[in-house]
Amino acid sequence: MSDLYPLKFEQVLKEKIWGGNALVTRYNKKQQGISASSNVGESWEISAVSDDQSVVANGFLAGNTIDELIEVYMGDITGDLVYEKFGNEFPLLIKFIEAREDLSIQVHPGDALAKKRHSAYGKTEMWYILESEKGSGIYTGFRDGVTKEIYTDAIAGDKLPELLNFETAEAGDTFFTPAGRIHAIGAGTLLVEIQQTSDITYRIFDWNRKSKEGEQRELHLDLALDAIDFRAIGNSKIKKQQETNVTEELVRCEFFNANILSFNKPVEKDYYLIDSFVIYICLEGEFLIRWDNSSERVTKGETILLPAMIKEVILEPSGVSRLLEVYIGENIQNAD
Repeated sequence: MSDLYPLKFEQVLKEKIWGGNALVTRYNKKQQGISASSNVGESWEISAVSDDQSVVANGFLAGNTIDELIEVYMGDITGDLVYEKFGNEFPLLIKFIEAREDLSIQVHPGDALAKKRHSAYGKTEMWYILESEKGSGIYTGFRDGVTKEIYTDAIAGDKLPELLNFETAEAGDTFFTPAGRIHAIGAGTLLVEIQQTSDITYRIFDWNRKSKEGEQRELHLDLALDAIDFRAIGNSKIKKQQETNVTEELVRCEFFNANILSFNKPVEKDYYLIDSFVIYICLEGEFLIRWDNSSERVTKGETILLPAMIKEVILEPSGVSRLLEVYIGENIQNAD
């Protein structure tokens, strides 16, 4: 029997020109050299991206990277089906993002195009909104009737935002963004991002923003043109009326499943029917994970990985707690 346990990881904080300080001050993100005055745009919670490998922060495995863990423990960490498909590469990337300004308008390639161009996976992603200012929202997909010709004319005329569908975002909203759907996170939003392990982004428009050095960021207009799905139109917001102590499904796709749970009493979880790791992201309050006469506390802003070999846990909240539950379902076999 393996001696694996729920794993926490050191966060990787990324300063961005469009970032803020809420991740540090309200979600307890910490990293040497980062303070409450830093413009932190992203906190990478679990990552297998080559230059930003997550490092274990708790228990006897502290100091090991996530790919080193999988190399040793294989399917005990990720699940046999997941290991068979992805090997030592962890298949999901989890982030917190704070946008004080509009992020660039961009698109991500699907698996086939990413494999052909970059020998990498594509990027399908979802966002769960934690906080939003009045009127803030998400640019997601085109308005009806946009063609490739209309799009290229708008690019030339610096009018791309006029073609995009904009949806207001409130705390508790979910946005699902498959590869190929044009999008941008709007100013005044703070969210959790769940995505395939991929750092491939085709930037299309950056609001004519300049860096501290006075330079505009590189755009990828030619690469983006073949990646855009012009049929991706209309609303993508998912709004759920949440029932306490009931796990509610938010997104189910071939790359991941994501559920929300708001609870004020112990909840028993049984994962015998899934062959996958499980990720808990604590959005509010705190809770204990109890398993095999052991326990681990998870507090607001923390992300923790439950190895696939741990099949039964009890989640015991302190007061009202809220979490995202993320794992890979059997439909991963079809994600080729």
